[in-house]
Amino acid sequence: MVFSSMIFIFRFLPIVLAAYYILPKRCRNLVLFISSLFFYAWGEPVYVVLILASSLIDYIAGWMVSYCRENNYKRRAVLAVVFSVTVNLSLLCIFKYGSFLLDIICTVTKLPRPHFNPALPIGISFYTFQTMSYTIDIYRKDAKVQKNFITYGAYVSLFPQLVAGPIIRFKDIAEQLDKRKETAALFCRGAIRFAVGLGKKVLIANQIGELWKNIAVIDAGHLTTAAAWLGVLAFTLQIYFDFSGYSDMAIGLGMMFGFIFPENFNYPYESKSITEFWRRWHISLGTWFREYVYIPLGGNRKGVARQMVNLLIVWMLTGLWHGAGINFIMWGIYYGILIILEKLLWKPVITKLPVIIRHIYTMLFVMIGWSLFSIQDVANGKAYIKAMFMLNAAGTIDGHTMYLIMSNLIIIIVAVISSVSFPKRFLRKYVFPENTLRKELADIVFMLVMFFLCTAMLVNSSYNPFLYFRF
Repeated sequence: MVFSSMIFIFRFLPIVLAAYYILPKRCRNLVLFISSLFFYAWGEPVYVVLILASSLIDYIAGWMVSYCRENNYKRRAVLAVVFSVTVNLSLLCIFKYGSFLLDIICTVTKLPRPHFNPALPIGISFYTFQTMSYTIDIYRKDAKVQKNFITYGAYVSLFPQLVAGPIIRFKDIAEQLDKRKETAALFCRGAIRFAVGLGKKVLIANQIGELWKNIAVIDAGHLTTAAAWLGVLAFTLQIYFDFSGYSDMAIGLGMMFGFIFPENFNYPYESKSITEFWRRWHISLGTWFREYVYIPLGGNRKGVARQMVNLLIVWMLTGLWHGAGINFIMWGIYYGILIILEKLLWKPVITKLPVIIRHIYTMLFVMIGWSLFSIQDVANGKAYIKAMFMLNAAGTIDGHTMYLIMSNLIIIIVAVISSVSFPKRFLRKYVFPENTLRKELADIVFMLVMFFLCTAMLVNSSYNPFLYFRF
């Protein structure tokens, strides 16, 4: 079940909201826990056991860490954290990377490959990181142990952000889990935010995704340079509106249930450096790796050489987090190298360049990165990038490419304009100022129109993928 589906919008969500607000307040975390498990089981019933087992293990580990810290059994506390992290990473490795590692081992050793291709449990990359942060934060004394398993289970399985984040650390919402205040104003803000995300997903991501889908099936040897760039532009826009739209819907749903989740995107395509881009893109993932990997490795505190190694480790893991494939590892290392070069060599030069040049430089490397990311077959990815730079391309442009450009020009323009903050800033300043009746009425009209358009589109469309489901 995905947020941008008729069954979620018109069946699941209304029923859950009704139960949540009709039942006594003391039952609300239980409603969230049960409904979240049902939401998860909709696609993969068998893996409910996995998420429950993972939750129970970390719940017990959290108790052990807290008890040992309070009684100065530091070594035992460390062992409890290590146990929790080991179990979580083992589950992630088995289900997400097991088949990939098996392919590598069998290729190197020439041994016959056993049949082992488990389905990837939805959201495992997200809830694994959340459960690990729980025990680590208790050990660091950044969070208190949650004694109620239902409340802890609701945190781990919380359906608004279970499938694709944002990654929420326990310490960020620990107080909200026990004491949150649901208000009509917050609910309305959440509904509007959900409508924004739904519009991003259904009206923009799905439509621009059709263009990428049409170009992706073309053999790289038959691609013109213009088609290659058009394709990577389409994917660049699709993945942003797809993922940021889903994050907006998650944040909006959280508000409807009284939660305030951290932001996950901040107009990343406005960035003027690669470093800035990754401060604006998938913010919760960057924060997690910084706090739980980069800083514990030593960060930038142990000299330039160690900093470079730490950055490469973090970015290789970031790439691997996104998927079990050589292209994802290459994508992570690609960004690690770019960020090292920026921090240690290019920064004095980049900061002196005109803003437009810095922006073009950033988007050029980001789009090359998305070409690495989007094509899992390394040979095809290499051929695709060659076509982008007129190496082995089937010409500069052809009639089919012109047709694709002209038939998708409007959605491309809408997507490009919507990916930057200027329209929002302009409307807030000159048309719909904050805290005015005009703004409130406009929000309500916008929400209703967006739901109507998205519903009409979902009824008539069979193309409704969600890219981050596979990560």
